Amino acid sequence: MSGARANPPAAAGTIEISEEAGVRYLHFSSDWVQGAMRIRRPFALELAYTREMMAGLLLREAPWPRKALLIGLGAGSLAKFIHRYLPQTHSTVVEIDPRVDTVARLHFRLPDDDGRLAVRIGDGAEFMRTDGESYDYILVDGFDKHARAGVLDTAAFYANCRARLGRHGLLAVNLLGRSRGFRASAGRIAEAFDGRSLVFPSCDSGNAIAFAAVGDPVAVDADTLRARATRLREDSGLNLLPTVTRLEQAGTLAGGCLRL
Repeated sequence: MSGARANPPAAAGTIEISEEAGVRYLHFSSDWVQGAMRIRRPFALELAYTREMMAGLLLREAPWPRKALLIGLGAGSLAKFIHRYLPQTHSTVVEIDPRVDTVARLHFRLPDDDGRLAVRIGDGAEFMRTDGESYDYILVDGFDKHARAGVLDTAAFYANCRARLGRHGLLAVNLLGRSRGFRASAGRIAEAFDGRSLVFPSCDSGNAIAFAAVGDPVAVDADTLRARATRLREDSGLNLLPTVTRLEQAGTLAGGCLRL
């Protein structure tokens, strides 16, 4: 999970890097993994929850998204994937701790800022409140070393996310599906988006990704989800076909269609 937090950087503790079986991991003063990169596949999404956060690509038709906003950088996995495989997308990343930006560039192959990627050092909640830009895809993955999201999991924050989304806008939020506050978090998202939200079935890691939509309705049948997932796997190596199967098994596709 990412290094964006409500807490000031001074409270973040030591940033640590470890390697095991060809995978490099990012930690903040604990064994809790905040990001990972398979060294031989630096632009792939190693952690299951990061793969699922890109499932918005199944819900809107390409060349969506044109503009993405990432709250939390971590090891840079999502930013790198978008930069490498979605050439139509311009990404802004907001990270509160400048050390995380440095580590992601030195140890996790995050590319330099260019015309399609910009990393801004600052508080994600404050950025969301004051930024005047509109985005197609907002991805929120912000926790401190104690797995607390703080102000990044409040009604006001989610309302600000909604205000920043354009007519084809989607929000994806990494939630800890096994935490005591999980249902309350999902409820805050649903309330901010007038019920246009859903939580995907939890990954094996316990993470659950919540999606919310504004503007044009999302109505994608199972066959279209599979076709988009197959094309995405061919184009980028990202395999979301198991996600489609889990959605079907969980009964999320009411009448064979995912609606938001």
